[in-house]
Parts: sequence; C-alpha cells; structure tokens
Amino acid sequence: MKYVGYLAGAASAVAVMAGSVIAATPSQAAPCPDVEVVFARGTFEAPGVGATGQAFVDALRAKTPGKSVDVYAVNYPASLDFATAADGVIDASNKVIATAANCPDTKVVLGGYSQGAAVAAYITEDAIPEGYVPPPGMTGPMPPSVADHVAAVALFGKPSSGFLQMIYTGAPPITVGSHYTGKTLDLCIPADPVCSPTGNDNGAHGAYLVNGMVDQAAQYAADRLPHGTGTGSGTDSVRQAAGQG
Repeated sequence: MKYVGYLAGAASAVAVMAGSVIAATPSQAAPCPDVEVVFARGTFEAPGVGATGQAFVDALRAKTPGKSVDVYAVNYPASLDFATAADGVIDASNKVIATAANCPDTKVVLGGYSQGAAVAAYITEDAIPEGYVPPPGMTGPMPPSVADHVAAVALFGKPSSGFLQMIYTGAPPITVGSHYTGKTLDLCIPADPVCSPTGNDNGAHGAYLVNGMVDQAAQYAADRLPHGTGTGSGTDSVRQAAGQG
C-alpha cells in the first residue's frame, strides 16, 4: 500500500541521516533526575528513542548544562499495526504518572516522532474519545494534576487525521488536551505526507533530524524548564525500556 512506502521510505531516510545510532549503556542513576524525557519512537525504528528522539535528547542536554537529564523510551511495537499504539499510550502514561508521584520535583518532557508523536499526544487528552473502546490497561486520561509536572511536549511529524484514517480506520482522533496545549510544540514539515494533508515528499518525513526542528524543539523545552542549575544529584544517563516491543 502507498502508506507503507511513505513509512518505509521515511525510516530509511532517518537511518541514512542518523548514521549508526548506538544506544548508550544504561547506568545507575539517581532516583529523581531534574528532567525526565519520555519519548516514543517512530514506526519501524528499533526499540529505544529512535534517531529523532536521540537527537532531541542530545540537543536538550546541550541547552540545560548543570541539570541531570534522564531518558525513558516508551515501550511499544511501533509497527504498521497502529492499534498497538495503545500499548505505548499505556506505557507512557504509567511512566509519567509514576514520575510525578515518585519524583515530584522532576520535570517531564514528553515527546514522540511519527507514530510516536500520536502516542505522546494521546496521553495528554482530556478524556477517552467517545466511541473508542479502550484495551485492557487503559483506564482513562492522566489525572489533571499530572500536567503540572510536565514542562513541555514536543511532537515531530504527528499523523494528520487523513493519514491516520488511511492506515487505521479505528484510530480515535488525535487531540492535545487542554492542560497541555500551552506547552506543546507540534512540528510538521509542510512537504511531509504523514503530517501535512498537502505533503508529497516521502523523504520529508525523515528530515526532522537535519532541518533545525530538533534544535527548535529542544530550545522550546529548555525554555520551559526551571532556570538555573539542577537540584538533583543524578548524572546524565539514558534509561530505556528493557522490553523489545
């Protein structure tokens, strides 16, 4: 199908531009970092945060010297079976809620690329969309109080309504919730056919790494974090889901 070509081409483009992305070896980190990045990778990317996610994290760390920045890779299949994006919604929601409860001084930066951007946006919604039957493990939206712990949301190439219905007619609409709209940066390259209704360049979906938008999003997030050096005692580390979703 045509959409398979879009996503496969984008995945190849990201791989070429990113080169060989080597996941950092997880290290022992302080229980509560200053910043926790929760990022969902795009379709076909290997488990981890993906190339766009890693570039975003690297840029954010460069803009927040003195702060400990941990990373959590949302654990979900990231496959063409878009219904399984719900696995990512559940996993990401649980991580954000747990971070808010266990590390109240930690600021969460939520993000995602491609299908992962849909996952990240879904967890911000005010309510489960009418008519959508949630799978086991999805009990409802995150509590409104959790929003105070989320500093910023960065979305790269979030699927448009038209593209979403083309790949999965059962997908609920993607709507950023009211508690998060003022802290969300939704980035879409105009030529990207995944996020733009008029996009017609398959390669554009993989261009977020090189067109300056990763740096733009990192600056957006950094500007919304508390100023000054961090108060946590952790060191920069990469904490990624161990599952091979």
